[in-house]
Amino acid sequence: MRALEKLIADASGQAFHLTEKVPVSGGCIGESYRAKGRERDYFVKCLPARCLGILEAEIAGLQAIQATHTVNVPNPLCCGIIGNQAVLVLEWLDMNALGGGSARNLGQKLAEMHAIVQPCFGWRDDNWIGTNPQPNAPCPDRLDWVAFWRANRLGFQLDLAARNGYGGRLQQQGERLMELLPAFFKNYRPHASLLHGDLWGGNAASNSRNEGLIYDPACYFGDREADVAMTELFGGFGQDFYAAYRETLALDAGYPVRKTLYNVYHILNHLNLFGGGYQGQALGMIERLLAEAG
Repeated sequence: MRALEKLIADASGQAFHLTEKVPVSGGCIGESYRAKGRERDYFVKCLPARCLGILEAEIAGLQAIQATHTVNVPNPLCCGIIGNQAVLVLEWLDMNALGGGSARNLGQKLAEMHAIVQPCFGWRDDNWIGTNPQPNAPCPDRLDWVAFWRANRLGFQLDLAARNGYGGRLQQQGERLMELLPAFFKNYRPHASLLHGDLWGGNAASNSRNEGLIYDPACYFGDREADVAMTELFGGFGQDFYAAYRETLALDAGYPVRKTLYNVYHILNHLNLFGGGYQGQALGMIERLLAEAG
């Protein structure tokens, strides 16, 4: 308790006296709690000490989103090592389920963030998607999105799957898909946008002002369709969200096909994180894409 109080006081420049730790549900790779203090409350996420880099990358992503002055995110305070744990400290926000006005607000603000054109695809550092590495080095042609997606997203996850014992048809069909990637971009040239990178329903909420809020990012600069696609992967964000997004920034006619291309990355990542239950889903998505590519 004293070490956490000191970490927060040093980072904030204000005294903090912890009175209670209240567990917070959610998340698949660590434990979280509300650190209630006499002065104010904070959100604290804990991972094994070796995972400090994951939390540092999360702060960098939150700060990058903040700098766009578009979507709301929790204000990051600090991260550090306490005993055998890496801890991340964010401001505490009272949150509710996304819906109605907050979903519409999030759709609009996310589109505004995506409309800011960035200099190239990639990111200044590699980071993580869950606890799996996410390589972000720009390709030699820093505006070659197909090469970036092939090397740093599909290719990386397929190689990781092979090392984890998922070979055979998944690898064969995955190789075919990587060869055919240009077919999905014949009439579409994506721009580099700042992406949240892991935008499923568990990483979005409504704040106390009924505005959209996102957190736990895996940021990089990429095709904005990749963010929108993931919002549809595990249940969707509701029609208010999608209507507001499209009113602010229209989606290309080819998006319904490419969203499967973008989401197969996350399903492969789930395969590599959580095991073989995702293998059939990943292969099915790849084979649907191959059929689309002809």
